[in-house]
Amino acid sequence: MSGVAAFLTRRRGGRSWHWTDTVTWLWLVGGLVIMFGPAVWLVGSSFKTPAQLAEFPPTILPYVGQQMSVEGYDKPLTLYTVKLPDGSSKVMAEVRRIGIVAQMIDPKAPKDIIKVNIADRQPVREIGFATENYTEPFVHFDFLRYLRNSVFVTAMATLITLLTNSMAAFALSKYKFRGRDFTMLLIVGTLMVPLSVILVPLYSVVSAFGLLDSLWGVILPTVATPTGVFLLRQYMLTIPDEMLDAARMDNASEWQIYWRIVLPLAAPALAVLAIFSVVWRWNDFLWPLVVLSRKELYTLQVGLNTYAGELNVQWHYILAMTVVTMIPVVLVFVFLQRYITSGIAGTGLK
Repeated sequence: MSGVAAFLTRRRGGRSWHWTDTVTWLWLVGGLVIMFGPAVWLVGSSFKTPAQLAEFPPTILPYVGQQMSVEGYDKPLTLYTVKLPDGSSKVMAEVRRIGIVAQMIDPKAPKDIIKVNIADRQPVREIGFATENYTEPFVHFDFLRYLRNSVFVTAMATLITLLTNSMAAFALSKYKFRGRDFTMLLIVGTLMVPLSVILVPLYSVVSAFGLLDSLWGVILPTVATPTGVFLLRQYMLTIPDEMLDAARMDNASEWQIYWRIVLPLAAPALAVLAIFSVVWRWNDFLWPLVVLSRKELYTLQVGLNTYAGELNVQWHYILAMTVVTMIPVVLVFVFLQRYITSGIAGTGLK
């Protein structure tokens, strides 16, 4: 820990602060706030009630008003710190509010009602977590069904993506044939075509194959990605051709060369593509929304949209379930992040 502290507190100017030290700290702290600030706000707001989400100014932590059971009243009363006319402050409980005037009582003397302007009081608050935001969707909604559908779509799409893209990359990197470079250029060029442009013809093709309202209709049209083909091809170019020729001399088939030699050597690039594919499929919303019409087939992202009605948006459920949907992607990134640098760096070598 002392080494980490020494690293963080070291200065270019020695004992005194250099202007570059100040700029560096401002840059790092600003980047930290921009990157993790929204995530911290999301997690904190996921434990708030609808009333707390509507408060202004907003707070990061979920604060709730303290309540007290008072003799003579059936329900607990909310506590406020009231500023009295003599300038002193006192904790009182609210009985009811009429306009800008609140009827308050002293919990120790509940028979005497005091009228207080709402501008002269502040709520007594404490941190409280609305855990029902997480439990209610599991109990009263089909969240587990949506979760299973998303896991199935993400897992199958990622496996098929790795298989098809690696095959295409193997052919484009290790076989020489007429039009190879043009084919690669055409594949990369499809990156400039957004999904909204091909949405209608893609829907027609899926409909012709009878895959509408099916999870396979969500999986199959998106398995071939130009990004994956380009990433794997560039990495496979670093594999020596002499190694493949030696395998052919040992009577290895092309499938054995691909499966036993090329794929194990391309593991870092495959891990990077797996991370990208998991993020893409897990967060996909538009295409599942178009293909799926039965509620029992919804994925998580489409299922979350059911909390947004025409006249009412249940933001507390949406925020809580958004946190839940983030967990698998974060775990995949944490366990595979060491492959990202080596995989991407290797795509630029030849």
